[in-house]
Amino acid sequence: MKKKERYRGVIEWFVQNMPVAESELNYENPYQLVVAVILSAQCTDKRVNLVTPIFFERFPDASTLSEASEQEIFNLIKSVTYPNNKSKSLSGMARMLVNDFSSVVPSDPLLLQKLPGVGRKTANVIASVIYNIPVIAVDTHVYRISRRLGLSTANTPLGVELDLTENIPEHLRATAHHWLILHGRYVCIARKPKCSSCGLSPFCLHYHKSGGADLHKGSTV
Repeated sequence: MKKKERYRGVIEWFVQNMPVAESELNYENPYQLVVAVILSAQCTDKRVNLVTPIFFERFPDASTLSEASEQEIFNLIKSVTYPNNKSKSLSGMARMLVNDFSSVVPSDPLLLQKLPGVGRKTANVIASVIYNIPVIAVDTHVYRISRRLGLSTANTPLGVELDLTENIPEHLRATAHHWLILHGRYVCIARKPKCSSCGLSPFCLHYHKSGGADLHKGSTV
């Protein structure tokens, strides 16, 4: 199967079977999403969603967060991964958002990357989710699924992002991240993908390479 055919099949399947695909992080405005995405690095959305209600009650906007000490922030997020680093990032992000952006979360991914704790992936998540900018965020799920399906052979997140961007229509890119991340979270999981019940099997490179059997346990391709 040629790459264009594979992309067409995968996209059509998602359009038909997952017409609505959204972030599982709970947020009500751009500021809250920035905080949630920073907290979600190497942490589950479920854990982040347990932390953010109290966090946003204490720090409802960038202004109040900018005035908090790192210790105050740490005390509210200590159950997530890397709370020390994330406390510093959240503090710096809030101060920059207030001082440099008048508390308005920018839509430009390059400007978003100026914020402490916001790298390329995080910036693309925020830009696509909040502003529907046609960029694709490549996290561990998206990276793994893209390579398993055969959508990309790149060995870096940036390489995968460029492949996906080139082959996915602009109007679907903001949604494509959620398609792939949700598929990776619930179906094509890292250690034991559910190939036998996966609707994408007809288009999956590794499924066919494995002879139509589930990928070996422990595979992280």
